[in-house]
Amino acid sequence: MGGGILITKAVAVVLVLVAVLGGSVQSVESAIGVNWGTISNHRLAPSTVVDLLRDNKIQKVKLFDADPDCLRALMGSGIEVMVGVSNDLLATLSSSSAAADLWVSQNVSRYMVRGGANIKYIAVGNEPFLTSYGGQFQSYVMPSITNLQQSLTKANLANNVKLVVPCNADAYESSLPSQGAFRPELTQIMTDLVTFLNSNGSPFIVNIYPFLSLYSNSDFPQDYAFFEGTTHSVTDGPNVYYNAFDGNYDTLVSALNKLGFGQIPIVIGEVGWPTDGAITANVNAARVFNQGLINHVLSNKGTPLRPGQGPTDVYLFGLFDEEAKSVLPGGFERHWGIFSFDGQAKYALNLGLGNGLLRNAKDVHYLPFRWCVVDPLKDLSGVSDHFKLACTVADCTNLNYGGSCNGIGERGNISYAFNSYYQVQKQNSRSCEFDGLGMVTFLNPSMGECKFLVGVAEEVVTEHVSVGLQLYRGSVIVWLLIFWGFGVFMI
Repeated sequence: MGGGILITKAVAVVLVLVAVLGGSVQSVESAIGVNWGTISNHRLAPSTVVDLLRDNKIQKVKLFDADPDCLRALMGSGIEVMVGVSNDLLATLSSSSAAADLWVSQNVSRYMVRGGANIKYIAVGNEPFLTSYGGQFQSYVMPSITNLQQSLTKANLANNVKLVVPCNADAYESSLPSQGAFRPELTQIMTDLVTFLNSNGSPFIVNIYPFLSLYSNSDFPQDYAFFEGTTHSVTDGPNVYYNAFDGNYDTLVSALNKLGFGQIPIVIGEVGWPTDGAITANVNAARVFNQGLINHVLSNKGTPLRPGQGPTDVYLFGLFDEEAKSVLPGGFERHWGIFSFDGQAKYALNLGLGNGLLRNAKDVHYLPFRWCVVDPLKDLSGVSDHFKLACTVADCTNLNYGGSCNGIGERGNISYAFNSYYQVQKQNSRSCEFDGLGMVTFLNPSMGECKFLVGVAEEVVTEHVSVGLQLYRGSVIVWLLIFWGFGVFMI
């Protein structure tokens, strides 16, 4: 209850600020953007990535943090950027206006100079209301928004940079779209949040994943997850739903309607389909889903509850595979990219941006074309520990059931694991030893759809410690000079 009172007061403060600034809803041109995730052992240089975005006419990009290397590369590009505050920082930002000032100064203001980065949104947390979090971030969201809004105002950026909160679709629930409602425990905070968003001219951001519905429910009709027509349509009064995306979207619209904000703009923060790591994750399914989604959204047909009015923007998830991500949700979690780690398009896809099919990254510098495989003459009785080591450090999710490398046999599996480890180690000669079981070859061991990678040489090495990381790591924050307005010291 105390958290609820704090949240309500936080909203009141923010709304006063918005009223003073004269915030209003701004109309923007709908477009397809991308999520640029960086949890990878094989990262292209940010400048190469920005060139890739430009070559594909992608004008909107969403980051999950405020990575300085990415933001520096985006400066002068004109590409619209959403930066992110991680959930782990919310507690600090919610309790300290000085910490919020510092975060805005170091992660927004410094890049928004003449010829700088075009930062339009700050995502306050990432799916902070997710059921699996058990409410641990819930009470921090609105106080963080209050402090960040005040910081933007001080920096004269409040009219240009909008605060948003990407929500998972599990924030609302219903058996039919027309009955959609936010989870009961979220009703008050969602009312506060949407009131702020509406007054500040910010959209409601939601992540929708039909793939996860199919993956987690064996009874979910597969054709309903796509846009190609279905024999499992859902009838809801006078409305008929032919795909899961529209049904999910209109469930949110109904939930917003119940709060009195049925017309607030909606942005899809994440949506996509993985290409590997699970039986329903493959290149063809990803191509069919993403192309169907793009065609559907850009047709401006809208949905039954919002006819002729689709999402304001849609950010595909994601730009690249991220082979260092956690596989707790499933092996597919590392394979959402429309491009592979080296910027090569995985399949033919037209983003609807007037550029035709995806164009590959240029001037990618690879490591030497050599691979580590198991020595065919060696006995494999002692290979188990080496295999586990390799797959702990590197990505072996392609070997999962349903994965692209699942059927290459025992020695093929071991070679794949050895090579993945070898490439992560930048082809260090000792990383292919495995007690004499490994050997380096110059013959590409790829088999059919199973591709043995060669790493990229353009490794990003960041020596700085970001402000976000400083705030998170700072175990003790000394406030001695706050009362004098001098700021915060970190120990």
